Amino acid sequence: RKGKENLKRDTFLTYLLIMDKNLLHGVHTALITPMKDGKVSFEDLTQLISKQIEGNVAGIVPCGTTGESPTLTKDEHIEVIRQTIGIANGKVPVIAGTGANSTKEALYLTEKADQAGADAFLIVAPYYNKPSQEGLFVHFDQIAQKTEKPIVLYSIPSRCGIEISTTTVKRLREKHPHICALKEAGGRSSKVSETVVELDSEFTVLSGDDGLTLPFIACGAKGVVSVASNIIAERVVNLVSSALDGNFINAQNIHLENYNFFTDIFCEPNPVPIKTLLYLKGIISSPEVRLPLCPPTSSNKLLLEKMAKNL
Repeated sequence: RKGKENLKRDTFLTYLLIMDKNLLHGVHTALITPMKDGKVSFEDLTQLISKQIEGNVAGIVPCGTTGESPTLTKDEHIEVIRQTIGIANGKVPVIAGTGANSTKEALYLTEKADQAGADAFLIVAPYYNKPSQEGLFVHFDQIAQKTEKPIVLYSIPSRCGIEISTTTVKRLREKHPHICALKEAGGRSSKVSETVVELDSEFTVLSGDDGLTLPFIACGAKGVVSVASNIIAERVVNLVSSALDGNFINAQNIHLENYNFFTDIFCEPNPVPIKTLLYLKGIISSPEVRLPLCPPTSSNKLLLEKMAKNL
C-alpha cells in the first residue's frame, strides 16, 4: 500500500492479482452488455456496474457470453471493456472477456484490452472450429505470450463443442504461471475435483454455472463467474462467502432458496432472461438483445414478470 501512489493503476492491480491468489476468489459478475436502439447503452452500463460494486462482488467480467461478445463488433468490444474499466475506477478488478474462435482475433482483443487497463482476461476455448487439445494449447500459449496479466481459461463444452482438458490446463499452467484460473462450465463436479487435485494449490477454479456453485465449491472451487449476480449480487455473494468460510448449512439454505431462480434465468438463451429481468426492475432502460437472439416467448415473458415481482 505504501507504494500504491507511485504505481500505475493497472500495474498495481495486476501485481496484487498475481501475488495474492485470493483476489480471484469470490463472485465475479458476467456483465450483460446493455443495448438500446441497436447501440450499446453506456448510461445503463454505468448504473449496472454501480449496482455490482454496491453488492460487494469480487470482480466484473465484461464481454463474455452473457455480454453477447459474438455479436459485438471489435470496436464495440474494446469500447465496452474500456468504459467498464473507467466506470469501475479501480474499485473492483475487471476481467475482460477477450476470447474468440480465431487466435488472431483473440490476440488482437487481448492486446487492446491490456492497453486499456484490464486487470485480467477471461479467454474462452475457440468455438465452432473444434480444435484438438494440441490446438488449444498453442492457441492459449500464443495469447499468454502477449501479456503478463492473469489469464482465466474458460471451458464451456456446450457452446464450444470441446472442453479444455485437465492435461492441457496443467501444461499451460506449467509454462505460463499467470494462467492462474479456470472457469469451469462443463457441468461436472468431477472435473472440478480433478483440476484441484492435478493443479497446484494456487490455481483457482471458478464455477461457470450459478446452480452448480455450491457443489463446485464443495469440490474445491473458489467462487463463480455469475449471471445471477447481475441482479441479485448480494445473495450470490452471501452464498459464496458462506461456503468458502465453511458454513455450508447457510450456503445450502441460500442455494435452495434461489435454486429456481438460478434455473429460470436460463428459460431462454442467455442473456435474454437476465436482461428482461434487469429491464423489468428498472436497472436498464431496454431489454434489447442482438440478433440472432430475440425477445422471450409470451409464456416465458409471464414467468419473468412473475420472477421480477418476487425479487
